Amino acid sequence: MNSKRPQQVRIVIADDHPIFRDGLRRLLEAEPDLKVLGEASDGAEAVKQARHLKPDILLLDLAMPRMPGLEALRDLSSSPGTSPVRVILLTAAAEKNQIVEALQLGARGVVLKDSATQLLLKCIHTVMAGEYWVGRESVSNLVQYLRTLMQSSSDEAHKKKFGLTPRELEIVSAVVAGYSNKEIAEYFKISEDTVKHHLSNIFDKLGVSTRLELALFAVNQSLPFKSIA
Repeated sequence: MNSKRPQQVRIVIADDHPIFRDGLRRLLEAEPDLKVLGEASDGAEAVKQARHLKPDILLLDLAMPRMPGLEALRDLSSSPGTSPVRVILLTAAAEKNQIVEALQLGARGVVLKDSATQLLLKCIHTVMAGEYWVGRESVSNLVQYLRTLMQSSSDEAHKKKFGLTPRELEIVSAVVAGYSNKEIAEYFKISEDTVKHHLSNIFDKLGVSTRLELALFAVNQSLPFKSIA
């Protein structure tokens, strides 16, 4: 019989809320096989700690000052020759596109902050075993999971249309087709001022500032286009 103690999993916690970090450290260190090596309060410090301490796991908050979680993850994944650290993202709420991007950048797990402690512990052990964990379950086939996630994100964009009205969607279609404000006004039999007003509302709703950004956003998000003859 082998009575050897299991090897400890070495962890760094990165979160900008000291109370959350302290509580998480206590929870983790109550487990005999987990050891917290260090803490970081922003993304830049998290990257530094990961490189210096070389933990097995980096628990990385998605929303942090100076360098958000995804930026820190991008930095870590693009550094050649660094010791591989398994990154688990902690988030209050994650959009599907953020989860897809995080997994594509090399994250091994995504856990919601309001999850039960047992779920986080399960996630850590699943990731250490070489699998992935997203939300409340382990993921064995990452490629299939990403494909499903990306498809559902596209379906949701079709359904919600980002709050655009039917007329605004028609204007977006015209912009993507390369029409000028004057041509759009003539096509829909409205004034150029009305077109500008619609465009201003569209820019605000989608968070873009130029026609090119609008066209790229519309194509990337698979907005439902209407054919402009």
